[in-house]
Amino acid sequence: MVLRGYVPTSEETLQTLAALRLQSLNSDFSTHAPFPRLEELFPPHVLHARLPPPPHRPPSKCRGARLRAGLLAGGLWGQALAKQRAERDQRLRGRLREEGASTMAAIVEKWKLLQGMGRPEAMAAYVALVREWPGFGSTLFDVDLHAVRPRLGVGQGQPWQWATLTPLSPQSPVGSGPQRLWLGIGAKAVSLYKPGEPEPLDSFCYGRISSFGASDSSTFRLSVEDRDLLFETSQVDEIAQLLNTYLASAGAQRLPRSQEHPTSPPTSEPTVLPQGLCPAAGPWQHQPPVGSSHS
Repeated sequence: MVLRGYVPTSEETLQTLAALRLQSLNSDFSTHAPFPRLEELFPPHVLHARLPPPPHRPPSKCRGARLRAGLLAGGLWGQALAKQRAERDQRLRGRLREEGASTMAAIVEKWKLLQGMGRPEAMAAYVALVREWPGFGSTLFDVDLHAVRPRLGVGQGQPWQWATLTPLSPQSPVGSGPQRLWLGIGAKAVSLYKPGEPEPLDSFCYGRISSFGASDSSTFRLSVEDRDLLFETSQVDEIAQLLNTYLASAGAQRLPRSQEHPTSPPTSEPTVLPQGLCPAAGPWQHQPPVGSSHS
């Protein structure tokens, strides 16, 4: 979870987590202790994010310019450009090695400070640190949110239409295209996160979910009170199975109907959960950290 970048936190905290992992694996620092590779301790994407972006070359506007560029690419200019790209790639690899060495040195310094900490204690500190993220315990899925549509035509046979995104909450972005998000499915709620952000854009307890289903192998629909949310994802089956599992374990009196072909908005009524199991509908509230120091 940590190494895949699914715990939004500071680089300093990521280094501390790596040091705690070394302490739990090898006990106190020693020059003779086996060192895992950096990518087994620290999220690789953090290092890659430090590299400068590739230079942007605006596309040629006219066909003649594209033709001349193609002819040049096949001659001496093409060889020169290929050499420039190779040199740039070599510089980036060198920069990446430098960043990796610097990060590993910082992790080792933090590891040295943990001298005397037992392995169970290091593991407990690791878990406690990760649990400070409010989304801890949720399973995260990469999804593209395509549409949020008010369910105004319920029971009237209104066909599904792709729609311009509307806000999920006062803090939610609005756009005309799909949004890449994390769909977090936990024991008590379903949340939507902007990748890398610790706070959810919106969160729905299971009592607010009236139905869900798959219209095809890559499209998943979630109906929440008066809204239909349409996601594109390669993990439709996994999401549906996990939702069913949590709903069953929550002791719902009646589950939302999983519809295989939702060509029109669902007509089923919202799920009824036992009193006290789900808070009243409203914006998600951040809870204080559970511990002081996990992946």
